[in-house]
Amino acid sequence: MKFQFIERKQGSIKDDILSGLTVSLALVPEAVAFAFVAGVSPIVGLYGAFMMGLITSVFGGRPGMISGATGAMAVVMVSLIQQGNALGGGETAGLQYLFAALILAGIIQFLFGVFKLGKFIRLVPHSVMMGFVNGLAIVIFLSQLNMFKHGGEWLSGTQLYTMLGLVATTMLIMFLLPKISKAIPAALVGILVVSGIVIVGNIETETVKSFIVSGGGTGIKAGLPNFNVPVIPFNLETLKLILPFSFILAAVGLIESLMTLSLVDELTETRGSGNRECVAQGAANIVNGFFGGMGGCAMIGQSIINIKSGGRGRLSGIVASLSLLAFILFASTYIEMIPIAALVGVMFMVVIGTFAWSTFNVINKIPVADLLVIVLVTALTVVFDLAIAVLAGVIVSALVFAWENATRIRARKKTDKYGIKHYEIFGPLFFGSTALFQSKFDVQNDPDEVIVDFKESRIMDQSAIEAINKLAERYQKNGKTIHLRHLSKDCIKLVKKAEKICDVNVVEDPNYFIAIDNYNKLIKGS
Repeated sequence: MKFQFIERKQGSIKDDILSGLTVSLALVPEAVAFAFVAGVSPIVGLYGAFMMGLITSVFGGRPGMISGATGAMAVVMVSLIQQGNALGGGETAGLQYLFAALILAGIIQFLFGVFKLGKFIRLVPHSVMMGFVNGLAIVIFLSQLNMFKHGGEWLSGTQLYTMLGLVATTMLIMFLLPKISKAIPAALVGILVVSGIVIVGNIETETVKSFIVSGGGTGIKAGLPNFNVPVIPFNLETLKLILPFSFILAAVGLIESLMTLSLVDELTETRGSGNRECVAQGAANIVNGFFGGMGGCAMIGQSIINIKSGGRGRLSGIVASLSLLAFILFASTYIEMIPIAALVGVMFMVVIGTFAWSTFNVINKIPVADLLVIVLVTALTVVFDLAIAVLAGVIVSALVFAWENATRIRARKKTDKYGIKHYEIFGPLFFGSTALFQSKFDVQNDPDEVIVDFKESRIMDQSAIEAINKLAERYQKNGKTIHLRHLSKDCIKLVKKAEKICDVNVVEDPNYFIAIDNYNKLIKGS
Protein backbone atom coordinates (compact mmCIF):
# COMPACT_ATOMS: atom_id res chain seq x y z
CA MET A 1 0.00 0.00 0.00
CA LYS A 2 1.50 3.35 -1.04
CA PHE A 3 1.85 5.94 1.72
CA GLN A 4 -0.03 9.09 0.70
CA PHE A 5 0.79 12.07 2.88
CA ILE A 6 -1.92 14.32 1.44
CA GLU A 7 -5.33 12.81 0.83
CA ARG A 8 -7.32 14.71 -1.80
CA LYS A 9 -10.87 14.96 -0.52
CA GLN A 10 -13.51 17.56 0.21
CA GLY A 11 -13.44 17.25 4.00
CA SER A 12 -16.24 17.66 6.52
CA ILE A 13 -17.22 19.74 9.54
CA LYS A 14 -15.75 17.11 11.87
CA ASP A 15 -12.50 17.05 9.90
CA ASP A 16 -12.28 20.85 9.91
CA ILE A 17 -12.85 21.06 13.67
CA LEU A 18 -10.34 18.35 14.57
CA SER A 19 -7.71 19.60 12.13
CA GLY A 20 -8.21 23.13 13.46
CA LEU A 21 -7.54 21.93 17.00
CA THR A 22 -4.40 20.14 15.81
CA VAL A 23 -3.11 23.24 14.07
CA SER A 24 -3.79 25.45 17.10
CA LEU A 25 -1.59 23.23 19.28
CA ALA A 26 1.27 23.44 16.79
CA LEU A 27 0.79 27.22 16.41
CA VAL A 28 1.72 27.99 20.01
CA PRO A 29 5.46 27.22 19.98
CA GLU A 30 5.81 28.51 16.42
CA ALA A 31 4.29 31.89 17.32
CA VAL A 32 6.37 32.10 20.49
CA ALA A 33 9.58 31.18 18.66
CA PHE A 34 9.02 33.78 15.94
CA ALA A 35 8.23 36.40 18.59
CA PHE A 36 11.62 35.69 20.16
CA VAL A 37 13.26 36.00 16.73
CA ALA A 38 11.65 39.41 16.19
CA GLY A 39 12.56 40.52 19.72
CA VAL A 40 9.03 41.01 21.01
CA SER A 41 6.96 39.48 23.81
CA PRO A 42 5.55 35.96 23.17
CA ILE A 43 2.02 37.27 23.63
CA VAL A 44 2.57 39.67 20.69
CA GLY A 45 3.37 36.65 18.53
CA LEU A 46 0.35 34.73 19.81
CA TYR A 47 -1.97 37.68 19.21
CA GLY A 48 -0.53 38.00 15.71
CA ALA A 49 -1.17 34.32 14.95
CA PHE A 50 -4.74 34.57 16.26
CA MET A 51 -5.68 37.68 14.28
CA MET A 52 -3.91 36.63 11.07
CA GLY A 53 -5.50 33.19 11.18
CA LEU A 54 -9.04 34.36 11.93
CA ILE A 55 -9.26 37.17 9.37
CA THR A 56 -7.65 35.26 6.51
CA SER A 57 -9.74 32.17 7.24
CA VAL A 58 -12.98 34.16 7.06
CA PHE A 59 -12.15 36.52 4.19
CA GLY A 60 -9.17 34.92 2.41
CA GLY A 61 -9.09 33.36 -1.01
CA ARG A 62 -7.82 29.90 -0.01
CA PRO A 63 -9.99 27.82 2.38
CA GLY A 64 -7.85 25.44 4.40
CA MET A 65 -4.74 27.63 4.31
CA ILE A 66 -3.41 28.77 7.68
CA SER A 67 -1.84 32.17 8.34
CA GLY A 68 0.04 33.37 11.40
CA ALA A 69 3.30 34.81 12.68
CA THR A 70 6.14 33.66 10.40
CA GLY A 71 9.91 33.57 10.51
CA ALA A 72 10.30 35.21 7.10
CA MET A 73 8.63 38.40 8.37
CA ALA A 74 10.09 38.13 11.88
CA VAL A 75 13.62 38.41 10.50
CA VAL A 76 12.71 41.69 8.78
CA MET A 77 11.17 43.05 11.98
CA VAL A 78 14.36 42.73 14.06
CA SER A 79 16.16 45.67 12.46
CA LEU A 80 13.02 47.84 12.48
CA ILE A 81 12.50 47.29 16.20
CA GLN A 82 16.14 48.05 16.95
CA GLN A 83 16.08 51.27 14.93
CA GLY A 84 12.74 52.19 16.47
CA ASN A 85 14.13 51.73 19.97
CA ALA A 86 17.08 53.96 19.13
CA LEU A 87 14.88 56.63 17.54
CA GLY A 88 12.24 56.53 20.30
CA GLY A 89 14.70 56.36 23.16
CA GLY A 90 13.18 53.34 24.89
CA GLU A 91 12.98 49.56 24.83
CA THR A 92 9.28 49.58 23.88
CA ALA A 93 9.46 52.31 21.24
CA GLY A 94 10.50 49.88 18.54
CA LEU A 95 7.34 47.85 19.03
CA GLN A 96 5.21 50.92 18.30
CA TYR A 97 7.14 51.53 15.08
CA LEU A 98 6.54 47.87 14.18
CA PHE A 99 2.79 48.29 14.61
CA ALA A 100 2.84 51.40 12.38
CA ALA A 101 4.88 49.56 9.73
CA LEU A 102 2.41 46.67 9.81
CA ILE A 103 -0.51 49.02 9.17
CA LEU A 104 1.27 50.53 6.18
CA ALA A 105 2.33 47.07 4.91
CA GLY A 106 -1.27 45.91 5.25
CA ILE A 107 -2.50 48.84 3.18
CA ILE A 108 0.03 47.98 0.45
CA GLN A 109 -1.10 44.33 0.44
CA PHE A 110 -4.76 45.38 0.43
CA LEU A 111 -4.23 47.61 -2.62
CA PHE A 112 -2.26 44.83 -4.33
CA GLY A 113 -5.38 42.68 -4.12
CA VAL A 114 -7.81 45.48 -5.02
CA PHE A 115 -5.91 46.16 -8.23
CA LYS A 116 -5.91 42.41 -8.97
CA LEU A 117 -2.14 41.98 -9.07
CA GLY A 118 -2.28 38.60 -7.36
CA LYS A 119 -2.60 36.98 -10.78
CA PHE A 120 1.13 37.47 -11.30
CA ILE A 121 1.73 34.39 -9.17
CA ARG A 122 0.92 32.49 -12.37
CA LEU A 123 4.28 33.67 -13.72
CA VAL A 124 6.14 31.53 -11.17
CA PRO A 125 7.53 28.48 -13.02
CA HIS A 126 7.20 24.96 -11.66
CA SER A 127 10.96 24.76 -11.14
CA VAL A 128 10.77 27.78 -8.81
CA MET A 129 7.87 26.14 -6.96
CA MET A 130 9.89 22.96 -6.46
CA GLY A 131 12.86 24.95 -5.19
CA PHE A 132 10.54 26.91 -2.92
CA VAL A 133 9.02 23.86 -1.21
CA ASN A 134 12.40 22.12 -0.95
CA GLY A 135 14.03 25.18 0.58
CA LEU A 136 11.14 25.77 2.94
CA ALA A 137 11.20 22.12 4.04
CA ILE A 138 14.89 22.49 4.88
CA VAL A 139 14.23 25.76 6.73
CA ILE A 140 11.45 24.15 8.79
CA PHE A 141 13.75 21.20 9.57
CA LEU A 142 16.61 23.47 10.65
CA SER A 143 14.28 25.58 12.80
CA GLN A 144 13.17 22.46 14.65
CA LEU A 145 16.77 21.58 15.49
CA ASN A 146 16.79 24.61 17.79
CA MET A 147 14.27 22.74 19.92
CA PHE A 148 17.06 20.31 20.79
CA LYS A 149 18.75 23.09 22.78
CA HIS A 150 18.17 24.27 26.33
CA GLY A 151 19.65 27.49 27.58
CA GLY A 152 21.57 27.83 24.35
CA GLU A 153 23.31 24.47 24.81
CA TRP A 154 22.62 21.30 22.80
CA LEU A 155 20.88 18.52 24.70
CA SER A 156 23.01 15.51 25.53
CA GLY A 157 22.83 12.21 27.36
CA THR A 158 19.48 11.16 28.81
CA GLN A 159 17.76 14.43 27.85
CA LEU A 160 18.70 14.00 24.20
CA TYR A 161 17.68 10.33 24.07
CA THR A 162 14.35 11.14 25.75
CA MET A 163 13.69 13.92 23.25
CA LEU A 164 14.56 11.70 20.29
CA GLY A 165 12.39 8.87 21.61
CA LEU A 166 9.35 11.12 22.04
CA VAL A 167 9.86 12.68 18.59
CA ALA A 168 10.11 9.22 17.01
CA THR A 169 6.97 8.07 18.86
CA THR A 170 5.00 11.03 17.54
CA MET A 171 6.19 10.40 13.98
CA LEU A 172 5.43 6.68 14.23
CA ILE A 173 1.87 7.41 15.39
CA MET A 174 1.37 9.85 12.50
CA PHE A 175 2.66 7.26 10.03
CA LEU A 176 0.74 4.22 11.29
CA LEU A 177 -2.59 5.63 12.50
CA PRO A 178 -3.92 6.61 9.03
CA LYS A 179 -3.47 2.98 7.98
CA ILE A 180 -5.79 1.91 10.79
CA SER A 181 -8.30 4.75 11.03
CA LYS A 182 -8.69 8.28 9.68
CA ALA A 183 -11.49 9.28 12.03
CA ILE A 184 -9.17 11.51 14.08
CA PRO A 185 -6.20 13.50 12.73
CA ALA A 186 -3.00 11.54 13.34
CA ALA A 187 -1.13 14.70 14.38
CA LEU A 188 -3.65 15.42 17.14
CA VAL A 189 -3.48 11.83 18.40
CA GLY A 190 0.32 11.96 18.34
CA ILE A 191 0.39 15.16 20.43
CA LEU A 192 -2.15 13.84 22.96
CA VAL A 193 -0.55 10.40 23.32
CA VAL A 194 2.99 11.71 23.76
CA SER A 195 1.75 14.40 26.16
CA GLY A 196 0.01 11.68 28.18
CA ILE A 197 3.18 9.58 28.25
CA VAL A 198 5.21 12.51 29.56
CA ILE A 199 2.66 13.60 32.18
CA VAL A 200 1.74 10.12 33.49
CA GLY A 201 5.34 8.88 33.38
CA ASN A 202 6.61 12.11 34.95
CA ILE A 203 9.28 12.27 32.25
CA GLU A 204 11.62 15.22 32.42
CA THR A 205 11.70 16.92 29.04
CA GLU A 206 11.27 20.36 27.47
CA THR A 207 7.65 21.59 27.47
CA VAL A 208 5.94 24.65 25.99
CA LYS A 209 6.22 26.32 29.41
CA SER A 210 9.94 25.69 29.83
CA PHE A 211 10.54 26.74 26.22
CA ILE A 212 8.87 30.11 26.84
CA VAL A 213 10.72 30.63 30.14
CA SER A 214 14.10 29.76 28.59
CA GLY A 215 13.47 32.46 25.98
CA GLY A 216 12.79 35.10 28.60
CA GLY A 217 8.99 34.87 28.75
CA THR A 218 6.71 34.01 31.65
CA GLY A 219 3.80 32.16 30.01
CA ILE A 220 1.03 32.43 27.44
CA LYS A 221 -1.85 33.50 29.67
CA ALA A 222 -3.19 36.96 28.81
CA GLY A 223 -6.40 38.84 28.10
CA LEU A 224 -8.04 39.98 24.87
CA PRO A 225 -6.02 42.24 22.57
CA ASN A 226 -6.89 45.94 22.92
CA PHE A 227 -7.26 48.62 20.25
CA ASN A 228 -4.46 51.20 20.25
CA VAL A 229 -3.14 53.68 17.73
CA PRO A 230 0.67 53.29 17.52
CA VAL A 231 2.35 55.83 19.79
CA ILE A 232 4.84 57.36 17.37
CA PRO A 233 5.53 60.85 16.04
CA PHE A 234 3.65 61.26 12.77
CA ASN A 235 6.31 63.07 10.77
CA LEU A 236 8.57 62.62 7.73
CA GLU A 237 11.37 61.06 9.78
CA THR A 238 9.03 58.31 10.96
CA LEU A 239 7.81 57.69 7.42
CA LYS A 240 11.40 57.41 6.16
CA LEU A 241 12.06 54.75 8.79
CA ILE A 242 8.97 52.57 8.39
CA LEU A 243 8.22 52.88 4.65
CA PRO A 244 11.11 50.67 3.39
CA PHE A 245 10.32 48.05 6.04
CA SER A 246 6.62 48.19 5.16
CA PHE A 247 7.35 47.46 1.51
CA ILE A 248 9.65 44.57 2.42
CA LEU A 249 7.14 43.12 4.90
CA ALA A 250 4.33 43.46 2.34
CA ALA A 251 6.41 41.82 -0.40
CA VAL A 252 7.64 38.94 1.77
CA GLY A 253 4.14 38.34 3.13
CA LEU A 254 2.49 38.33 -0.29
CA ILE A 255 5.11 36.14 -1.96
CA GLU A 256 5.00 33.55 0.83
CA SER A 257 1.19 33.64 0.97
CA LEU A 258 0.67 33.36 -2.79
CA MET A 259 3.27 30.62 -3.12
CA THR A 260 1.65 28.70 -0.27
CA LEU A 261 -1.75 29.25 -1.90
CA SER A 262 -0.45 27.73 -5.14
CA LEU A 263 0.99 24.76 -3.25
CA VAL A 264 -2.28 24.11 -1.40
CA ASP A 265 -4.13 24.43 -4.72
CA GLU A 266 -1.90 21.74 -6.13
CA LEU A 267 -2.23 19.44 -3.11
CA THR A 268 -6.02 19.67 -2.92
CA GLU A 269 -6.60 19.90 -6.69
CA THR A 270 -8.71 23.02 -6.21
CA ARG A 271 -8.14 26.68 -7.00
CA GLY A 272 -8.09 29.64 -4.65
CA SER A 273 -8.24 33.38 -5.36
CA GLY A 274 -4.90 35.13 -5.14
CA ASN A 275 -6.40 38.63 -5.26
CA ARG A 276 -8.86 37.90 -2.48
CA GLU A 277 -6.05 36.43 -0.39
CA CYS A 278 -4.00 39.62 -0.88
CA VAL A 279 -6.90 41.72 0.41
CA ALA A 280 -7.39 39.44 3.43
CA GLN A 281 -3.66 39.38 4.25
CA GLY A 282 -3.59 43.17 4.08
CA ALA A 283 -6.66 43.55 6.29
CA ALA A 284 -5.21 41.10 8.83
CA ASN A 285 -1.92 43.00 9.08
CA ILE A 286 -3.76 46.32 9.46
CA VAL A 287 -5.77 44.84 12.35
CA ASN A 288 -2.55 43.50 13.87
CA GLY A 289 -1.05 46.97 13.82
CA PHE A 290 -3.99 48.44 15.71
CA PHE A 291 -4.49 45.53 18.16
CA GLY A 292 -0.92 44.73 19.15
CA GLY A 293 -0.03 41.65 17.08
CA MET A 294 3.21 41.03 15.20
CA GLY A 295 1.43 40.34 11.93
CA GLY A 296 2.44 37.61 9.54
CA CYS A 297 1.37 35.73 6.43
CA ALA A 298 0.50 32.23 5.24
CA MET A 299 2.36 29.38 6.97
CA ILE A 300 3.25 26.47 4.74
CA GLY A 301 3.99 24.11 7.64
CA GLN A 302 0.73 24.74 9.47
CA SER A 303 -1.22 24.71 6.20
CA ILE A 304 0.11 21.25 5.38
CA ILE A 305 -0.69 20.04 8.92
CA ASN A 306 -4.23 21.28 8.35
CA ILE A 307 -4.57 19.65 4.92
CA LYS A 308 -2.96 16.44 6.17
CA SER A 309 -5.42 16.35 9.09
CA GLY A 310 -8.41 16.67 6.76
CA GLY A 311 -9.04 20.42 6.98
CA ARG A 312 -10.37 21.78 3.71
CA GLY A 313 -12.87 24.52 4.58
CA ARG A 314 -12.75 27.93 6.23
CA LEU A 315 -13.99 26.36 9.46
CA SER A 316 -10.63 24.67 10.05
CA GLY A 317 -8.76 27.98 10.12
CA ILE A 318 -11.46 29.63 12.22
CA VAL A 319 -11.34 26.80 14.78
CA ALA A 320 -7.53 26.98 14.88
CA SER A 321 -7.59 30.73 15.55
CA LEU A 322 -10.36 30.67 18.13
CA SER A 323 -8.75 27.68 19.86
CA LEU A 324 -5.50 29.61 20.05
CA LEU A 325 -7.35 32.52 21.66
CA ALA A 326 -9.03 30.11 24.09
CA PHE A 327 -5.60 28.75 25.05
CA ILE A 328 -4.40 32.29 25.75
CA LEU A 329 -7.47 33.13 27.83
CA PHE A 330 -8.43 29.93 29.63
CA ALA A 331 -6.25 26.89 28.96
CA SER A 332 -2.71 28.21 29.13
CA THR A 333 -1.80 25.87 32.00
CA TYR A 334 -2.67 22.75 29.98
CA ILE A 335 -1.08 23.93 26.74
CA GLU A 336 2.14 24.77 28.58
CA MET A 337 2.35 21.10 29.65
CA ILE A 338 2.63 19.81 26.05
CA PRO A 339 6.13 18.43 25.41
CA ILE A 340 8.07 20.22 22.69
CA ALA A 341 9.09 16.78 21.37
CA ALA A 342 5.51 16.05 20.27
CA LEU A 343 5.33 19.27 18.28
CA VAL A 344 8.78 18.68 16.78
CA GLY A 345 7.63 15.23 15.66
CA VAL A 346 4.63 16.77 13.92
CA MET A 347 6.83 19.35 12.18
CA PHE A 348 9.29 16.66 11.06
CA MET A 349 6.40 14.86 9.38
CA VAL A 350 5.48 18.17 7.77
CA VAL A 351 9.04 18.40 6.43
CA ILE A 352 8.70 14.92 4.90
CA GLY A 353 5.40 15.89 3.30
CA THR A 354 6.61 19.30 2.12
CA PHE A 355 9.85 18.31 0.41
CA ALA A 356 9.38 17.58 -3.30
CA TRP A 357 10.99 14.13 -3.34
CA SER A 358 10.14 13.89 -7.03
CA THR A 359 13.05 16.26 -7.59
CA PHE A 360 15.44 13.31 -7.40
CA ASN A 361 13.42 11.40 -10.01
CA VAL A 362 13.50 14.19 -12.59
CA ILE A 363 17.14 15.25 -12.24
CA ASN A 364 18.10 13.47 -15.48
CA LYS A 365 14.83 14.24 -17.25
CA ILE A 366 14.47 18.03 -17.07
CA PRO A 367 16.51 20.78 -18.78
CA VAL A 368 19.74 21.72 -17.01
CA ALA A 369 18.46 25.30 -16.66
CA ASP A 370 15.39 24.12 -14.72
CA LEU A 371 17.55 21.96 -12.46
CA LEU A 372 19.83 24.93 -11.75
CA VAL A 373 16.78 27.07 -10.92
CA ILE A 374 15.54 24.43 -8.45
CA VAL A 375 18.95 24.32 -6.75
CA LEU A 376 19.27 28.13 -6.77
CA VAL A 377 15.85 28.76 -5.23
CA THR A 378 16.38 26.03 -2.63
CA ALA A 379 19.76 27.45 -1.60
CA LEU A 380 18.59 31.08 -1.50
CA THR A 381 15.53 30.14 0.56
CA VAL A 382 17.80 28.51 3.15
CA VAL A 383 20.56 31.15 3.14
CA PHE A 384 18.52 34.33 2.72
CA ASP A 385 14.73 34.33 2.60
CA LEU A 386 11.77 33.30 0.51
CA ALA A 387 11.24 36.64 -1.26
CA ILE A 388 14.81 36.85 -2.55
CA ALA A 389 14.75 33.19 -3.60
CA VAL A 390 11.49 33.39 -5.55
CA LEU A 391 12.38 36.68 -7.26
CA ALA A 392 15.79 35.34 -8.24
CA GLY A 393 14.24 32.12 -9.54
CA VAL A 394 11.65 33.97 -11.62
CA ILE A 395 14.28 36.33 -13.07
CA VAL A 396 16.64 33.49 -13.98
CA SER A 397 13.78 31.48 -15.52
CA ALA A 398 12.65 34.51 -17.52
CA LEU A 399 16.18 35.15 -18.80
CA VAL A 400 16.59 31.50 -19.80
CA PHE A 401 13.22 31.62 -21.59
CA ALA A 402 14.18 34.84 -23.39
CA TRP A 403 17.56 33.43 -24.44
CA GLU A 404 16.09 30.20 -25.76
CA ASN A 405 13.37 32.01 -27.71
CA ALA A 406 15.88 34.51 -29.05
CA THR A 407 17.49 31.69 -31.03
CA ARG A 408 14.21 30.46 -32.50
CA ILE A 409 13.71 33.23 -35.04
CA ARG A 410 14.15 31.73 -38.50
CA ALA A 411 13.74 32.88 -42.07
CA ARG A 412 12.84 30.67 -45.05
CA LYS A 413 14.09 32.29 -48.24
CA LYS A 414 13.03 31.83 -51.86
CA THR A 415 12.94 33.81 -55.09
CA ASP A 416 9.86 33.47 -57.30
CA LYS A 417 9.69 33.42 -61.10
CA TYR A 418 9.29 37.22 -61.18
CA GLY A 419 12.60 37.75 -59.42
CA ILE A 420 10.98 38.83 -56.15
CA LYS A 421 12.68 37.48 -53.04
CA HIS A 422 10.46 36.16 -50.22
CA TYR A 423 11.45 35.93 -46.56
CA GLU A 424 9.04 33.79 -44.49
CA ILE A 425 9.71 34.56 -40.80
CA PHE A 426 9.19 31.88 -38.12
CA GLY A 427 9.31 32.40 -34.35
CA PRO A 428 8.73 35.31 -31.98
CA LEU A 429 10.34 38.66 -32.71
CA PHE A 430 11.20 40.51 -29.49
CA PHE A 431 14.10 42.34 -27.86
CA GLY A 432 16.17 39.17 -27.56
CA SER A 433 15.82 38.05 -31.19
CA THR A 434 16.11 41.37 -33.08
CA ALA A 435 19.85 41.03 -33.75
CA LEU A 436 19.44 37.52 -35.17
CA PHE A 437 16.42 38.74 -37.17
CA GLN A 438 18.47 41.52 -38.82
CA SER A 439 21.23 39.05 -39.73
CA LYS A 440 18.80 36.96 -41.83
CA PHE A 441 18.59 39.60 -44.57
CA ASP A 442 21.13 40.14 -47.37
CA VAL A 443 20.14 43.69 -48.23
CA GLN A 444 23.10 44.45 -50.52
CA ASN A 445 22.61 41.40 -52.76
CA ASP A 446 18.82 41.10 -52.64
CA PRO A 447 16.78 41.98 -55.78
CA ASP A 448 14.97 45.29 -56.14
CA GLU A 449 11.75 43.93 -54.62
CA VAL A 450 11.51 41.94 -51.38
CA ILE A 451 8.55 40.50 -49.46
CA VAL A 452 8.84 39.77 -45.72
CA ASP A 453 6.01 37.52 -44.50
CA PHE A 454 5.25 37.40 -40.75
CA LYS A 455 2.42 34.86 -41.01
CA GLU A 456 4.28 32.33 -38.81
CA SER A 457 5.77 34.94 -36.50
CA ARG A 458 4.56 37.27 -33.77
CA ILE A 459 5.70 40.82 -33.07
CA MET A 460 6.11 40.93 -29.29
CA ASP A 461 7.36 44.37 -28.22
CA GLN A 462 8.61 47.84 -29.20
CA SER A 463 12.10 46.45 -29.91
CA ALA A 464 10.56 44.25 -32.60
CA ILE A 465 8.74 47.22 -34.18
CA GLU A 466 11.99 49.19 -34.19
CA ALA A 467 13.80 46.26 -35.81
CA ILE A 468 11.19 46.20 -38.61
CA ASN A 469 11.55 49.96 -39.11
CA LYS A 470 15.34 49.67 -39.33
CA LEU A 471 15.06 46.82 -41.82
CA ALA A 472 12.73 48.88 -44.00
CA GLU A 473 15.12 51.85 -43.85
CA ARG A 474 18.06 49.64 -44.91
CA TYR A 475 16.21 48.46 -48.04
CA GLN A 476 14.96 51.96 -48.85
CA LYS A 477 18.47 53.45 -48.57
CA ASN A 478 19.60 50.89 -51.12
CA GLY A 479 16.81 51.95 -53.48
CA LYS A 480 14.83 48.75 -53.04
CA THR A 481 11.16 48.09 -52.37
CA ILE A 482 10.08 46.08 -49.33
CA HIS A 483 6.61 44.66 -48.61
CA LEU A 484 5.57 43.57 -45.10
CA ARG A 485 2.77 41.03 -44.90
CA HIS A 486 0.58 39.53 -42.18
CA LEU A 487 1.21 42.13 -39.49
CA SER A 488 -1.46 42.90 -36.90
CA LYS A 489 -3.38 46.18 -37.07
CA ASP A 490 -1.53 47.87 -34.24
CA CYS A 491 1.83 46.78 -35.72
CA ILE A 492 0.91 48.50 -38.98
CA LYS A 493 -0.04 51.66 -37.05
CA LEU A 494 3.40 51.72 -35.44
CA VAL A 495 5.48 50.97 -38.56
CA LYS A 496 6.95 54.03 -40.28
CA LYS A 497 5.55 54.74 -43.76
CA ALA A 498 3.27 51.74 -43.28
CA GLU A 499 0.94 52.80 -46.08
CA LYS A 500 3.76 52.27 -48.58
CA ILE A 501 5.37 49.09 -47.31
CA CYS A 502 2.64 47.14 -45.45
CA ASP A 503 0.28 44.92 -47.44
CA VAL A 504 -3.09 44.66 -45.70
CA ASN A 505 -5.14 41.47 -45.96
CA VAL A 506 -8.31 41.80 -43.86
CA VAL A 507 -8.96 38.06 -44.08
CA GLU A 508 -5.53 36.64 -43.25
CA ASP A 509 -3.87 39.33 -41.13
CA PRO A 510 -3.62 38.27 -37.45
CA ASN A 511 -5.56 40.01 -34.72
CA TYR A 512 -3.32 40.44 -31.70
CA PHE A 513 -2.04 43.48 -29.83
CA ILE A 514 1.44 44.42 -28.71
CA ALA A 515 0.53 47.97 -27.67
CA ILE A 516 -3.21 47.93 -27.06
CA ASP A 517 -3.29 51.22 -25.12
CA ASN A 518 -1.32 53.08 -27.78
CA TYR A 519 -3.36 51.43 -30.52
CA ASN A 520 -6.62 52.65 -28.98
CA LYS A 521 -5.25 56.19 -28.84
CA LEU A 522 -4.17 56.01 -32.47
CA ILE A 523 -7.60 54.73 -33.53
CA LYS A 524 -9.37 57.55 -31.68
CA GLY A 525 -7.07 60.15 -33.19
CA SER A 526 -7.42 58.90 -36.76
